[in-house]
Amino acid sequence: MNELLATHPFDLYELSLFHLVVKHRSFTKAAELAGLTQSAITRQMQGMEDSLGIDLLARTTRSVRVTKAGEFLFHESIKLLGDVDQSLRRLKEDYANARKEIRIGVSRTISPAYLPGFIHANLRRGLQASYRVISQPSQDILTALEANELDLGVLCPPLRLPKTLTVTHRFVDAFILIAPAALAGEFDTLPEAKAARLAWLRGQQWLLLEETTNTGGALRRWMVRFGLKVEPAMQLDNFDLIINLVSLGMGVSCVPIRALAIYGQKKNLARVHLPDRFERQLVVAMRKHRKRPEHLSQFVQNILFA
Repeated sequence: MNELLATHPFDLYELSLFHLVVKHRSFTKAAELAGLTQSAITRQMQGMEDSLGIDLLARTTRSVRVTKAGEFLFHESIKLLGDVDQSLRRLKEDYANARKEIRIGVSRTISPAYLPGFIHANLRRGLQASYRVISQPSQDILTALEANELDLGVLCPPLRLPKTLTVTHRFVDAFILIAPAALAGEFDTLPEAKAARLAWLRGQQWLLLEETTNTGGALRRWMVRFGLKVEPAMQLDNFDLIINLVSLGMGVSCVPIRALAIYGQKKNLARVHLPDRFERQLVVAMRKHRKRPEHLSQFVQNILFA
């Protein structure tokens, strides 16, 4: 062990600096976040590479590119740094009376209308903890959970969940077609024949979630099966913006029913009922723990989603 420590090519501090450089692809930004000069962080990275005898970063005048060896070190050490950070947080919370914090990642495709079901019971029951809620793409949430940068994530699950994560809650999220009130009234006057209604729907301006998201891709596949293969007039990254644009008369869309709860006062927004509806599954995911902190276990138990 003494020989290992004496010859170790870098320490945890240097490794954390390396992670900042990789995440931001910039020595300047990494130095700013670490409170160092750019030359200081450059020397730290050069020292790591010299000790390892391996190039981790390829520098140009405008950017930083990570080598294959650098990518390997970055991904292999994410969990290590996350575990250290988690241990220090637990140490402060349990033995230094630091306020407990629960870090929650919510997918960008999930509306704020969902959050009351996620945290209301915990607030009402006076759980002694603060909450930090951030909105991210689902893949970023999974990465942050694995790295111990988040405690919980609310997202549309991928086809394969990483082995280090577990699902605590699953619930079905039903969608509905929405349109400006005048268009919805026009739809109601159409013949009930499916062909006539599909033709009308195909002729509308569609506002859809980006196809690259899990939900956006699944929604497109459902629309095709339903007979609605359309080219969207606009693609967006969240349903709240879509709902607001529909209420302004800019098109039609399929959105989660639950997301409409906070838009009850929008008189120009109408629901259009179709004979079939799209549904997605949402989950609450977290890292597998040998023993969860008590405040985190209580929080999970109080989640009201069914």
